[in-house]
Amino acid sequence: MAIPARISRQHKSRAPPRTLARFLLLLVLLLLLVVVVVVVVAMVISILSFSSSSSSSSYDRYKEYCKHDNHRYVYWGERIDCPGKHCDSCAGLGHQESSLRCALEEALFLRRVFVMPSRMCINPIHNKKGILRRRSNNGSSEDRWEANFCAMDSLYDIDLISRTVPVILDNSKAWYQILLKSTRLGKRGIAHVQGISRAELKEKCMYSDVLLINRTASPLAWFTECKDRANRSSVMLPYSFLPRMASRRLRDAAEKSLQIEALLRDYDAVHVRRGDKMATRKDEFGVVRTLHPHLDRDTRPESIQRRIAKWIAPGRTIFIASNERTPGFFSPLSARYRLAYSSNFSEILDPVIENNYQLFIVERLVMSGAKTFVKTFREDENDLYLTDDPKKNNKNWQIPVYTADGEGT
Repeated sequence: MAIPARISRQHKSRAPPRTLARFLLLLVLLLLLVVVVVVVVAMVISILSFSSSSSSSSYDRYKEYCKHDNHRYVYWGERIDCPGKHCDSCAGLGHQESSLRCALEEALFLRRVFVMPSRMCINPIHNKKGILRRRSNNGSSEDRWEANFCAMDSLYDIDLISRTVPVILDNSKAWYQILLKSTRLGKRGIAHVQGISRAELKEKCMYSDVLLINRTASPLAWFTECKDRANRSSVMLPYSFLPRMASRRLRDAAEKSLQIEALLRDYDAVHVRRGDKMATRKDEFGVVRTLHPHLDRDTRPESIQRRIAKWIAPGRTIFIASNERTPGFFSPLSARYRLAYSSNFSEILDPVIENNYQLFIVERLVMSGAKTFVKTFREDENDLYLTDDPKKNNKNWQIPVYTADGEGT
């Protein structure tokens, strides 16, 4: 019995070295595996870095620049044109886009980050559902969306804008950090300015070295304050800039509409501005006057047909975008053309559109793809347009004209 006992003790004394050897072997293999994984990951990262660097843009460089925390900002207010004359009410989309584009231009000129309002005010006058609900049995042309504001990033692609003009929203964490930093910097933190040209803001050190330029002291509309509108050479962003910056959701809706709607494979487009542009008032003698005396006449179907005959051949499909809410108003044009409206693809737009500004942005994208595009007013030298009345007329109230006498060519 003693021998087996000694054998047992000998086995116990030899076991630990073998276990230790196995443990060390496993440890070495594990370390080798870790090294291999690290090398592979490093190679993948290197490849991805090379790929991304080959397609780097100004926006990518801006993001790298932002890491060093040495950028500066310009702020115009929490709402477009407010502070200013439009705080109690708000203008339409076109007016607000003019101001927004001008503020973006100034930021671009000053090489500053633009602090963009996170919301846009919606004017109730421009927020009727109308044409989009025309196919609904329960819809009325006078129905309105309830929203008075909409998120700015529901209208525009902020990242896409930032590729041209760096932008942050005023509800972002970054904006609050900037405000805190500006208070710590004292005089170099913030400059409150009013009635100062963009050239002065760029050239004078008392402004150019400041972290934040605050434009909220202006009592005027942004586009009136931030540039000389008579100086065309001062325009840095074209009118088409913001229309091309539509949010991804709206761009997708427009693209799907064109793909699904068979009518819009090869088409022309006409934008008919009526509604608010035909506003009238009586003078001291009780005579009705308007700022656009020929507009009502020139945007009726019979006038439109005569006007566009030289540009659009019979039988063509015309996409009509309009703020005219009378059902069937443009139907007489169907005797000569095939007509399409946004209501033709309401199944696509209904889940997406929440206000009339979004609807018009989608319609604008559709119109941009037309072979021939006819506007209501002339805006550029090469435009095709329905009326000879000037678009900008704030003072000269005239008696409306409904006869064909004196009609422009």
